[in-house]
Amino acid sequence: MTFRSNAYETALSRIAPTLTPPTEKVADLYGSNTFSDEVMRTLLSTEAYTKISNAIKSGSTIDREVAEEVATAMKSWAISKGASHYTHWFQPLTGTTAEKHDSFFDLNSEGKAVEKFKGSALVQQEPDASSFPSGGLRATFEARGYTGWDPSSPAFLMDNGAGGKTLCIPSVFISYTGEALDYKAPLLRSLVMLDKAATSVCQYFNREVDKVTPTLGIEQEYFLVDKALYYARPDLLMSGRTVFGHSPARGQQLDDHYFGSISPRVNAFMADFEFEALKLGIPVRTRHNEVAPGQFECAPTFEEVNLAIDHNALLMDLMQKVGERHSFQVLFHEKPFAGINGSGKHNNWSLSTNNGINLLAPTTKPKENLRFLTFLLTVVKAVHDHADLLRASIASASNEHRLGANEAPPSIVSVFLGGELTAMLEELVSKGEVTVEKGENFYYKLGISRIPNLQRDNTDRNRTSPFCFTGNKFEFRAVGSSQNSASAMIVLNTIVANQLMEFKREMDERLAAGEEKKSANVAILKRYYTESKRILFEGNGYSDEWVALAAERGLSNIRETYDALHAFIEEPTIEIFRKVGVLNARELHARYEIELENYVKKLQIESRVIGDLALNHVVSTVVKYQFKLAQTARALSDLDMTEEAEPIKEIIREISKHVVIIKRLVHEMTEARKNANVIEGFYEKAKAYGSDVKGYFDEIRYHVDKLELLIDDEDWPLAKYREILFLE
Repeated sequence: MTFRSNAYETALSRIAPTLTPPTEKVADLYGSNTFSDEVMRTLLSTEAYTKISNAIKSGSTIDREVAEEVATAMKSWAISKGASHYTHWFQPLTGTTAEKHDSFFDLNSEGKAVEKFKGSALVQQEPDASSFPSGGLRATFEARGYTGWDPSSPAFLMDNGAGGKTLCIPSVFISYTGEALDYKAPLLRSLVMLDKAATSVCQYFNREVDKVTPTLGIEQEYFLVDKALYYARPDLLMSGRTVFGHSPARGQQLDDHYFGSISPRVNAFMADFEFEALKLGIPVRTRHNEVAPGQFECAPTFEEVNLAIDHNALLMDLMQKVGERHSFQVLFHEKPFAGINGSGKHNNWSLSTNNGINLLAPTTKPKENLRFLTFLLTVVKAVHDHADLLRASIASASNEHRLGANEAPPSIVSVFLGGELTAMLEELVSKGEVTVEKGENFYYKLGISRIPNLQRDNTDRNRTSPFCFTGNKFEFRAVGSSQNSASAMIVLNTIVANQLMEFKREMDERLAAGEEKKSANVAILKRYYTESKRILFEGNGYSDEWVALAAERGLSNIRETYDALHAFIEEPTIEIFRKVGVLNARELHARYEIELENYVKKLQIESRVIGDLALNHVVSTVVKYQFKLAQTARALSDLDMTEEAEPIKEIIREISKHVVIIKRLVHEMTEARKNANVIEGFYEKAKAYGSDVKGYFDEIRYHVDKLELLIDDEDWPLAKYREILFLE
């Protein structure tokens, strides 16, 4: 029995485990493993609790005395729930989370065992900064870096299975010289500045608004693969995607997997990780089958952006751990399988005020509607003016496989607003005002009296648009499923904050010159709409017609990651980030270098995997199979059955043709990789990998996939798509 067949037999034998639901109600379960506001209120003194609350709500500084009290309470709470260690949980620029566990156990001066956790340990720790990507901000011999506690994101307990529990403290990560080495630090800065800018603009409409909170809901797509079959695919194990694999006869043509009945085994996995997520305060609410076989999606309730991003990073880690219990490997790669849909991470972003107003929700009241249009068009103007920067925020080697394909937004950034909203904006330009009438709700007439009335939304959804308005929020659909959403949100928050600051500056200048407030407001919005109109698109974003139309409009179509990333270091970008105070020039250049280096390393790994599998798995197997065919053909010829032997000889010739081509292409690819490796410049090396080395990937795959159809099924060494995708 081959390794592949043994893996398939193992996968076939799996049955859905019996999952015992928690005895608590979901409402009681929620947040039970978090150091929540309710826990703090119970364990902290009134003074300490007030200071912590103020720090979370308004950003005031927490003094060390309060930190000491919080640390004592946090240690007591964590130990009471089975924790033995603590860690600063942070998000370095590796794209994953990081943690260094320290024990509560210590020895006092008398050598007696004690449990210790001081305020200093809560506030700050020191991981090795030189071992994380720094883009030249830290040399290899400069090891010192710091993590710092973020009180706005609740500490939580991570169950380590047999190893007990660890208290995880969400933290920022900075270098010894103070630069951000993570996603959280600049994200928090962008949120502060967006709050200030949005609040100042809100003052024109409502003086009661003193805080604006960006909110985010992240839809997470993923694939599930049986663990045995995952290990039977070295390419999945090493690179996260299948570099070879012929499409099965049945893929997603029938669309029967989408929203289909969830299999018992998958449902058990989903229920298990949802229970664990709820304990950690992650409000997961939605689960369903996605379009591609083996693909699924989960989505939470909207949360404050910083918390939503922490929760998404934690959720991805949690899903992998729970997957182990169910013998599943969770794949977050954007395109793990060719020929079927890849996975994204749709970011639903909006702005809410302290008095419960969604600033991106239209109303029928003229004053409130002018406020809505102000924030809507400010966002559109920001996206229009900095589309290339937004494109750079979602650029990666893995997302490059997905962008522009059938199921994903293209690399052209466009905005969808919908017909009704576009008509409102045209009216604003032509008449200087917008008349919105309540009217009657539109209901579908189904001709089935027993069905309750079904109401139609004002605006349709456009799943081909990278940045679409969906009624009361914007959905940024181009974010990759494996990416940290902070990258895109840092950019979005920053460019919108900058545009709001520009709006306020112009409004104040006009008001100081004696212009009436509404007139000044409308004049600015008319100009924003006129200047940004070319980025608005209502049609099919996947079509060739849109590519041609976008070119006519002068919109960028940046297909390659190494070209897209350059927007991070262009002078306008550096100036905006400096002005808003989110990242300085050194930090931006560092991130640019880190992303280019990461791009190179991922393609380097894929190239090595392709060469290894092609020569040491496929070609070696094919040669053995050829020998068996040759023996058969020779035996037939010896029996004077020359005509019967000819089809077999033809198969041998066809196999040989593919083998020769594969060996030549792998050799050329290896040489191209060697040449790329000696290039010094970050961009030049990335371009060499993206064009010269990557250019061989699909060509080698073509010939390997042809061999998959020629070789006996029992001899083929790699688990096939039909086995991986349709076994749940």
